[in-house]
Amino acid sequence: MRNEKNLILDSLLLGVVGALSAQVFTFLLNICQDFFLNWMAGYTPPGLPNEGGRLVQVIGSHGLYLIPLVTALGGLISGFLVYTFAPEAEGHGTDSVVKAFHRAGGYIRPRVAPIKMLASAITIGSGGSAGREGPIAQITAAVGSIYATLSHRSDEERRLIVLIGMAAGLSAIFRSPIGTAFFAVEVLYGRMEFEGRALLYTMLASIVAYAVNSLFVGWEPLFRVPADIGVTSIFGYFWYVVLGLASGLIATILPFVFYSVRDLFRSIAIPPHIKPAIGGLLVGLIAMALPQVLSGGYGWVQEAINGGLTAKLFLALLFAKIIAFSLTVSSGGSGGVFAPSLFVGAMLGGFIAQLFNLPQAGLVIVGMAAVFGGAARVPIATLLMVTEMTGGYQLLVPAALAVMLSYLIQVKLSSGLKYKSLYEAQVPGPDDSPAHYVGEVQSALRLLDEHRISASTEIGHLELQSLLQSGVGVDLSDGRQLTIAALKPESPCAGKPIKAGCFYERVDTLEIVAIIRGKEILLPHPEIVLRAGDRILL
Repeated sequence: MRNEKNLILDSLLLGVVGALSAQVFTFLLNICQDFFLNWMAGYTPPGLPNEGGRLVQVIGSHGLYLIPLVTALGGLISGFLVYTFAPEAEGHGTDSVVKAFHRAGGYIRPRVAPIKMLASAITIGSGGSAGREGPIAQITAAVGSIYATLSHRSDEERRLIVLIGMAAGLSAIFRSPIGTAFFAVEVLYGRMEFEGRALLYTMLASIVAYAVNSLFVGWEPLFRVPADIGVTSIFGYFWYVVLGLASGLIATILPFVFYSVRDLFRSIAIPPHIKPAIGGLLVGLIAMALPQVLSGGYGWVQEAINGGLTAKLFLALLFAKIIAFSLTVSSGGSGGVFAPSLFVGAMLGGFIAQLFNLPQAGLVIVGMAAVFGGAARVPIATLLMVTEMTGGYQLLVPAALAVMLSYLIQVKLSSGLKYKSLYEAQVPGPDDSPAHYVGEVQSALRLLDEHRISASTEIGHLELQSLLQSGVGVDLSDGRQLTIAALKPESPCAGKPIKAGCFYERVDTLEIVAIIRGKEILLPHPEIVLRAGDRILL
């Protein structure tokens, strides 16, 4: 009960901190955009009216020719900051939080928060094709990690507090208290799984953050939508089925392109500080033809909702944005993938609407949810987030249809691909997370000691996490090493009894010392049949 009371107080506190962090980050971002894009490049993109912006694009006397220089400069400064002071602040941020949850006990270095905030404000403010989701997630998660460390919390509590912090920051930046609470507990896993024990606290923190943030910015959602946006005919749902199927295909392409570009940049033998500048330069060159790809692009999404773009432009921007945000973030630039993915989905929905002469606003909004929900494998959270961000509650049912179709198609099409999701650090489910079975391994070690097998039960929590993450053995008292193997469905050992000797055919010095099956720990017996999903201590 005491632990629960502490977490409730933590949620209230981090809700306030998350809202204030979002305000500071937005303030820095606006300053950077005013300096880099507006003043240096002479270009002002359209902004959201509900954020005090105007749906007007302003191009200065130099045209768009200075944009490549400005985006390259922003990438250079961001790269210097990140790779000099906090290399883990590179990229889109949310993935680093997911990795910290699963593999580092929720620990994030204190310096990550200020470096991520400044580097992301410069990247996005100079026109880098990225969004605010990743940065604010990592910033407020880092604040949560610092708070947990200062208050001497356990690794288990720190992991929960990191999720609470992430939810609070996202809620404030996107004005979506329910959706972001679900996002924090859903983004951890690639299957339809949730970190359910954290949901109460992420929900509380998100609501507090939303309320506090609204005192500064008002209570309206980010986007404005028509009043008569709902589907009024059963035949109208057909087009949302089409949109869901198309979104599943695009959602499969997104991670493939994103991580292929990252692998390409990693293979280039130049200092990492320089790579974001190269990515920025290439984005700037694209922007000379299509300036809509710059920054998050929410103003252009509002234009799409309003019906202000053409079919050809929708199609061009769909693919240009995929390339642009991959160049920005995968080169090491600091920014999120949520806003660019929403942009891509909006362009897809708008293109389908224009192609078949359909009402545009609904398909644009649902396209936003369907593409990101599939590409990031967070269908429930995205459905709720986009609904709250637009106030388009009349679209909840058709959006649910399209998002679920997109998710199912994406899972099917990406099953054989190396990169299955925009969040590489996701694990399939709780049973695959070191955060959940470190304790089980420690129990197995105690069981082994009881049966006089020489395995030290004094192995520390972080040492076990390192073992489970890297596969490097932990030394035992008799000179041998303990390691762990997860039995995959395609393994030739799956479905065979231990006595079949499957493991020993390869290395005759291996010995199975325990089998972790769900919550059950089994001592080896010749007749035990190994199953896919078993974690085997060797």
